[in-house]
Amino acid sequence: MIPLCIPEIRGNELKYVKDCIDTNWVSSVGSYVNLFEEKFSEYVGSKSAVVTMNGTAALQLALLTLGIGGGDEVIVPSLTFISPVNTIKYVGAEPVFVDVCRDTFVMDASKIEELITSKTKAIMPVHIYGHPVDMVKVMQIAKKHNLFVIEDATESLGSTCNGKMAGTIGDIGCFSFNGNKLITTGAGGMLVTNNLEHGKRAKFLSTQAKVVTENKAFYHSEIGYNMRMPNLLAAFGVAQLENVKDYLKTKRENALYYNQLLGEIKGITLPAERENVENCYWLYSILVEDEYGITRDELIQKLNAGKIEARPFFMPIHDMPPYKGSRHGDLTVTNELYARGINLPSSVGLTKEEISKVCETIKNSVD
Repeated sequence: MIPLCIPEIRGNELKYVKDCIDTNWVSSVGSYVNLFEEKFSEYVGSKSAVVTMNGTAALQLALLTLGIGGGDEVIVPSLTFISPVNTIKYVGAEPVFVDVCRDTFVMDASKIEELITSKTKAIMPVHIYGHPVDMVKVMQIAKKHNLFVIEDATESLGSTCNGKMAGTIGDIGCFSFNGNKLITTGAGGMLVTNNLEHGKRAKFLSTQAKVVTENKAFYHSEIGYNMRMPNLLAAFGVAQLENVKDYLKTKRENALYYNQLLGEIKGITLPAERENVENCYWLYSILVEDEYGITRDELIQKLNAGKIEARPFFMPIHDMPPYKGSRHGDLTVTNELYARGINLPSSVGLTKEEISKVCETIKNSVD
């Protein structure tokens, strides 16, 4: 089976993890925790970084840091993994679903303003599958209406918009290091910001809002959260980060090869890369149009039969039981993309031969 997206482990992971074990620094306190934050912040170009137990925790922490809660609304796409939407509910706020762009699959910034009310507190762009949202437009709208912007960059590490890393353009950005992401710690996440006060506040909340007194007692002035990553996983992350540029280069090369092989197949729409954007192509994603000859699900079945793992786009959140009553705009494109979208194998370790096999299967499935 050619897997959809698996980790690439080729560097100092074992060496650094062994160092944690040898020195007994395996929990949430240790040198690798701080080092991972510092190195990650340096890579993406943020002033502050706070490591978390997973990407979901980073998103929840971002909302808490900005004081978003009961009575507030957050504008978010429905075409996304459910995590960002759930975190909005975790803090007592309500999601408001906006449609997406057909070419990039991400939040359509031109549809945001029509959804803004007096309750709107933030916009949460989700850079799904790697392509950034139009952050220039998002930030213009946010400034006009005095809204916060929390970037869900969990799938877009390494992507850029006008030369800036995805996740560093809004007030706060959040990343995931799940096993299928560009770099992994097994489980883990990171919150980044260029506002030092937000960074300080996020770290405080993520470590149980703990203050250590002169006699080493713990004092808590408010409710905090246990969101910190263990030193063991941070050590793994430091090692992964050392190879992130190579991983990103490979992802983009593989996407170009996919484009080359799939570009002339009638009825297959390739992923876009808009002007002034660099897409990390976390997952290489295509649309199956009516002209192709068989449906999206029929193609997935043929790929799976050929021992190729493929997956449909995320199912729209607004159609799921917990969110059916949520406010939303016209979601025509969201629904269409779900019906047509497929994610193809996208591991860093994917070979050219494997890409060729995937593309040949797609080509031959309608011959």
